This record gives sequence, C-alpha cells and structure tokens, in this order.
Amino acid sequence: MPIPTPYPAFLLCALLLTACGKAAGADADTSAGSSDADSAAAIADDASRPSIALPVVADDARSGDLVLRISTIGQVRSDAVVKLKASVEGTVATLLVRPGQAVKQGQEVMRLDAYPFELAVREAQARSDEAEQRFLESYVPESLVTGRGPTPEQRRALMNKAGLSGARLQLERARYEQERSVIRSPVTGTVDLIDVSVGEKLSAGQALLTIVDLQHLRIDAQVLEHDLSFIRVGGEATVSSAGAPGRTLQGRIDAVLPLVDSVTRAGRAVVRVPGDGRLRPGMYADVSLEANRLTGRRLVPARAVIERDGRPLVFVVRDGRAQWTYILPGRSNGRETEVLPDSGSGEIPIRAGDQVIVDGHLTLTHDAPVRVVKPGASRN
Repeated sequence: MPIPTPYPAFLLCALLLTACGKAAGADADTSAGSSDADSAAAIADDASRPSIALPVVADDARSGDLVLRISTIGQVRSDAVVKLKASVEGTVATLLVRPGQAVKQGQEVMRLDAYPFELAVREAQARSDEAEQRFLESYVPESLVTGRGPTPEQRRALMNKAGLSGARLQLERARYEQERSVIRSPVTGTVDLIDVSVGEKLSAGQALLTIVDLQHLRIDAQVLEHDLSFIRVGGEATVSSAGAPGRTLQGRIDAVLPLVDSVTRAGRAVVRVPGDGRLRPGMYADVSLEANRLTGRRLVPARAVIERDGRPLVFVVRDGRAQWTYILPGRSNGRETEVLPDSGSGEIPIRAGDQVIVDGHLTLTHDAPVRVVKPGASRN
C-alpha cells in the first residue's frame, strides 16, 4: 500500500522557484547598492581633485608713449671706408697687419725700406749746410768791419743767392717723405683688403690697403614721399638685419635728405646706429622709423589682443586665473596696442602693471586656472 505524500509535487516545485527568486533578488540588491556607493565615491574624489593650471606667457601692461612707426629698408654704410694709397715711392719692407685685423687710429700698418729715405735726408741736410755756409760768408766779413748786419730785405736776398732757402725746402721734403715711409691707419677700424706684398716696388698714388670703420655706421633708408612729412630728425629708429637674426639695434634719424627720386617717388633718411660687430657695410637692413609719438597712453602687447564673438579682449591673470576683459583698442604700432577708456564708464579696464597673457591664450576660457612661465620655457 503506497505511502501518502503530505504535499503534491507541483506545490513543491513552486516553493523551490519562489525561494530561488528571493535569493536572486537579494543578490541584485546587494550589487546595485555597491555600484551606487562606488559612483558616489568617484564623484567625491573628482570634486576634491585640484584643477590643472595651464602654462601661459604673460607680459605687463604699462602707461607710456605709443610710438607709431614707418617700416622701410635701407643699406648699411660706414662713415669711413679708407683706401690708403702710397704718398711716396719706395719698396715694401714690412706688412704689419693682415685682412680682418682690427687696428686703431695712428697704428703702423706698413713700412717701406727706410734706407733710401735716410740717405735722402742726409743728402738734403748736407746741401742745406753748404748753402748756409755760403750765406754766412756773404755778409759776415763786411759786418765785422762795419759793425752792422744786413737788413731783413738784404738777408732774404743773400739767402736766395746762396741757395739756402731752396736747400732748406729740400731738407723739409726729405724729412716729410721719410715720415711717409711708415704708413699708419688714419681711423680705428678693420683691415678689409691688402693690395701689395713685401718686396713690391711702389709708385706714388698706388693703392695699399682698405680699412673700414665698423663702429660708426649709417643707414640710407628709403621713405616714400607721402611718409616724409611724418618723420623728423632726432626720431627713434629700430634696425634689424638678416646678418644679425633675433637682434635689434636702436638708432636715431640723423638727417632727412632733400631730394626725392623721380622714379621710385622715395626720399632718403639717414639713420645713425652704433656698430655691434654683426652689422656690416653693404648689408640691407629692415628699418622702423618713428613717425608720431602719442604720450600718456595705456598700452598692452599687441599679441595679447584677441577676439571672442567679434569683440576684442585680453586675458588678465588675477589670483592664478585667466579672466577675460573686453577692451576698446586704439592705435597700434604692431608691438603695442593702445587701450581706450570704456565708452560707458569712461574708465580704462586695464591697469598699468596688470599681467596680460600673450601666449597660450587662444583656447582659454574665462576664469581658467593658469600658471605664468617664462618665454621659451617648456610648457609641459
């Protein structure tokens, strides 16, 4: 006789399925709770992590004069390019310099054979002594008898008759030529070219060597006729050249020449610049001439000015953050831009001494954290 079952089979299956579902639900709730906790912790961690300060290059705004300029080109020339020539005939005995050597004014650069000049001086001295003896013999005996010397007119006549005047002139010339047998530099400069060699026989007027003054330079700058009225003698000039990359020289406008070329319609301004050893005569240079000076202006570097939504602004560094400040720009010379007073408040939004960003600001947002680095420094 079969044993009776207390519960039907289908009821047992239902009980088992319910138990499994509760267990699975409990596991899912535990997993969801853990995920929510992790997300909250991540958000809290992000909030506590400091923002990254972006490296930028900044320069100071300033109050001062805005110098408007005219850009042109010119050729570098030296105040002294001396081509030494022989004053006397002779033979080159010694060369004391070489091409490229620096020399000072009065320094010996060449000597001719000294013996012919010494011989000429002794010969002229002997002739002068003979003539002076004849001159004395012409009046001394008579003077001893009469007790009177010749009058000034008689003295000159007797000197000419004895040949003393001519002999003295010959002696003076011989000494002059002896001095000229030693060639000295008339200027301080650099030897460019030597045209003779030791042992060469020279004739008077023959080219010897060329010396160039590299310290006192001028630039003949072309200025279009409609710009001539804007420049003035004494104005500033900035000079740069491919021969001295990355360097500029400060000079002055020394003269504005009167003639205007009928073909190019340009006049010339003479700019004086000190030599620095790199700027050389014959080079072409870029010249920026002062054309007008606007005094007492608030200025920022021209590179600092950018546009957002069609409005000009600059980024000012305040408390480690880049704060954009809208400005009303005025005149600019390419390096600095004038900041005008705001049309509404009448105040200039930039103060002298404010740090304005000139590099690394093209993609910045307002109030972004930044750190100022030196120009050329690594921005990683």
